[in-house]
Amino acid sequence: MIYLKDSYPNEGSVKLMQAITNDTTLPGFFPATAMPDPDWWQALWPRPQKVLAALGVRPDMEVIDLCCGDGLFTAPLALTVRRVIAIDIDPGMLALARVRIAAAGATNCDLIEGEAYAVAELARQPVDFVLIANTFHGVPDKLRLARAVATVLKPAGRFAIINWHRRPREETTVLGQPRGPQTELRMTPADVAATVEPAGLNPVGVIELPPYHYGATFQKHDAYPRRTP
Repeated sequence: MIYLKDSYPNEGSVKLMQAITNDTTLPGFFPATAMPDPDWWQALWPRPQKVLAALGVRPDMEVIDLCCGDGLFTAPLALTVRRVIAIDIDPGMLALARVRIAAAGATNCDLIEGEAYAVAELARQPVDFVLIANTFHGVPDKLRLARAVATVLKPAGRFAIINWHRRPREETTVLGQPRGPQTELRMTPADVAATVEPAGLNPVGVIELPPYHYGATFQKHDAYPRRTP
């Protein structure tokens, strides 16, 4: 399936709801990861379903959309896989995601409020795939998050990170304006791998997501080493 803009809430209402609910003062909110205005966000990601397919998402999977925001990837995930768990710290963003999911007609998605570091406790069961999109750059303790993801993955489960390329912000323009996180927050694929591998996650590959992003995928070791007490 392909993302259809008319399948989602009125753009004006989405902007208004984001303006009043995207609460970056919430304890545990990751810096520089607020949801952008939907006009340029939708211009940048016109076909999220195609992105998910390129990352290796399959119909038989149970997937966590971590830091799901307003559900741009959650709704197409729900139309693709067996079950989705969407997690976000901001209840306002979860409300927007709920509207998207309902408009798409999906009924296989659980929305959970909570911080990303607690993903294993919130999900309560292992999953096949964890996606985090446009957020990893702002996570203060990236290794802690990667370890939490490894804990919630089934053996050989996968973790996909969608990130902005490490290009100067003034070069990443959408609808005529510089967009995305500040240049110093951006990470190369090698930076991401160096952070994630110590959590017991092996690099699988990196794909280009034009015009400004890449997707880095990692696979959990078949036997993830238990922590010693």
